[in-house]
Amino acid sequence: MSRVAKSPVVIPAGVDVSIKDDQINVKGAGGSLALTQNALVKIVSADGKLTFEPANASREADAMSGTFRQLVNNMVVGVSKGFEKKLTLIGVGYKAQATGNKLNLAVGYSHPVNFDMPAGITVATPTATEIVIKGADRQRVGQIAAEIRAVRPPEPYKGKGIRYADETVAIKETKKK
Repeated sequence: MSRVAKSPVVIPAGVDVSIKDDQINVKGAGGSLALTQNALVKIVSADGKLTFEPANASREADAMSGTFRQLVNNMVVGVSKGFEKKLTLIGVGYKAQATGNKLNLAVGYSHPVNFDMPAGITVATPTATEIVIKGADRQRVGQIAAEIRAVRPPEPYKGKGIRYADETVAIKETKKK
């Protein structure tokens, strides 16, 4: 059995998990998320805990039980606490502005770059050079952050660009004569 699947998912107060034939729904203060159930994984709910077991002895079922456990755990954490990614803009004149569900970036191009945030994802700019993306779905928060970073990834000579707040960029030495 997978090491990840051995530990159960504890359901905190205020989070409702419903398991149907083909879907798992998780509802909480942060919203509601759904996941299609896999035939290779058996889910058992008891005493406010979810345990995941492989349906058969195959290697795929063993691997999927750990994967599915982590996906459900991310859903439970997402609807109770939420996930966030922080991005930093580094460069002269680089700035971001969030209005409603739109993000406007000025990152050295001749035109501003606009992003429309999907439902369930919020964006904030505490300062003009910081972007905070929040949401209940861990995958979507990370994907939106990666798409914003891809507008102007950090370059290796001066380090200018959009980077994650905890990211370090290795600065290369310039060519010498």
